[in-house]
Amino acid sequence: MKPFRSPQRPKKNTLVIGRNAVLKALEEGLQLDRIYIDQNAGGKELLAIRTLAATHGVPVNQVPVVKLNNFNVPDHEGCIAQKARVQYLNLQDVMSQVIESGEAPLFLILDGITDIRNIGGIARTAYCMGVHAIVIPDKGVGALNEDAVLTSAGALEKIAICRVNSLMKAVDDMHMNGIKVYATEMTADKTVGEINFTEPSAIVMGGEEKGIYPALMKVCDERIKIPMAGDFESLNVSVATGMVLYEASMQRKKGS
Repeated sequence: MKPFRSPQRPKKNTLVIGRNAVLKALEEGLQLDRIYIDQNAGGKELLAIRTLAATHGVPVNQVPVVKLNNFNVPDHEGCIAQKARVQYLNLQDVMSQVIESGEAPLFLILDGITDIRNIGGIARTAYCMGVHAIVIPDKGVGALNEDAVLTSAGALEKIAICRVNSLMKAVDDMHMNGIKVYATEMTADKTVGEINFTEPSAIVMGGEEKGIYPALMKVCDERIKIPMAGDFESLNVSVATGMVLYEASMQRKKGS
């Protein structure tokens, strides 16, 4: 197991620096993790960048100029993009590929999980438990950067990652493809052992502080919980994900 190291300033070769360079990267289809724009900057280039970023599903963060200066690169012109460390795939393409292969889809949806150590641990477990893809929103989730890949021991480069601009739309698309979506919630009536995970399934895990967004919870098929012996508020999200996925994996192995 590789040791965790504190997040470092991104290396210069992982950055796209300046307005024209970022615009060109978007036009050429270079996969970007996110774009940082000076919140007080304006101009036609930045407008074009925002428009193209929305088209390609690349998050744009409006930040104080000090954030851009902290990248320690000259002449950023109020705009810096970070190259994607992982390759993002289209959700429908992945669903279609899994279904056409004759396998029952097993997807993992992450809502509001920002700690890259948790994301790395989750990715490692998901890959080992046979998850076909991890679905993340384009905002409100930790960046899948070099540090996230490191904490995942490389799993983020092996498992399919689908970045979407709406998790609710993603759930709707899953329903259209015959996939049941289960939201994990500690006060749910059903336990993970009562769910048939041999069927096409997706599991939603929420952030430790706020849990799953209420509107997203409503569009899920059922709420499920991990049975616990003690009276404790919650489990670490990475640990909880591992427990749910282990149950799903064991069911699928018995049913195969």
